Amino acid sequence: MYDLIGDIHGHADELVKLLTHLGYVNGQTGYQHPSRKVIFLGDFIDRGEDLAQHRALLGVVMAMVRNGHALAVMGNHEFNALAYHTRHDGLYLRPHTKKNNEQHQAFLNEYGEDPEAKQQALDFFYELPLWLELDELRVVHACWDARSIQALTALGYGAQLTPELLVKASQAGSTEYGAVETLLKGYEVALPLGVSFKDKGGFERTNMRTQWWQHEATCLQEIALPADLDLGAAAHDAIPADMPRYGVAEKPCFVGHYWLRGEPAPRTHNVACLDYSVAKQGKLVAYRWSGEAVLRNEYFRYSAKAEVRKTSATCLG
Repeated sequence: MYDLIGDIHGHADELVKLLTHLGYVNGQTGYQHPSRKVIFLGDFIDRGEDLAQHRALLGVVMAMVRNGHALAVMGNHEFNALAYHTRHDGLYLRPHTKKNNEQHQAFLNEYGEDPEAKQQALDFFYELPLWLELDELRVVHACWDARSIQALTALGYGAQLTPELLVKASQAGSTEYGAVETLLKGYEVALPLGVSFKDKGGFERTNMRTQWWQHEATCLQEIALPADLDLGAAAHDAIPADMPRYGVAEKPCFVGHYWLRGEPAPRTHNVACLDYSVAKQGKLVAYRWSGEAVLRNEYFRYSAKAEVRKTSATCLG
């Protein structure tokens, strides 16, 4: 039985609050439960620029994972951190641009002057698989795409990131780049000419994220994220043929990444997103999974400011 927890982004206090509510007790080997384990969905770091909790957060997570009290997958922010701190042919794999520096600043604030602790954190990020395929459920940070998984497996990598894969997946245009981008950042569609929007960081975007879990969607508007994005005349354009699709008969799949708002609820009967924007005054969300094939509203739990709640919300649009 698993308690799946979405993107934390440096909010150690919220994680401890949620774990305590879920019945986990802090012992000599970290937070643990007598009959359950946590599965973390990645994105432990960055954001939360007004906090100084990355060390505390990673201390909790690393102890739980390494002592068998939790599993975890890699988020795009852990991948980005490895690329940011790795040189290849004399250059950093993730350029130290103003945008990239600002996104990573919260981590740098706590680890920039302590190279040993920073390396320990980066070593832990390498331990995180890109996806988890368990007997009765699946976990990936952004998008379960069978073709990307098959491509990486065929190239001999599997789910575990290696230094070689980090280099290849940082090179735009490579098979590795496309596969890792899809798994960790989701499937994106180029917007029509003249259509753009600002993301959560205030940056102008001309690509939109997609709701790849929408089984019956036929046009772009039905898969757009944010859902109210004005696509103009392109709203009724057909969905790209290569977009990943998650079948109605597939086992439950849990993701983070998408910065949702409102009351937590399943996206479909077999897909749940657990990222509800804790770093932007939102919620840190968990799902208490006990073997059900059809996901249920009442199994969500979340921490929001000073409270931890049980929710029975209806599905967002």
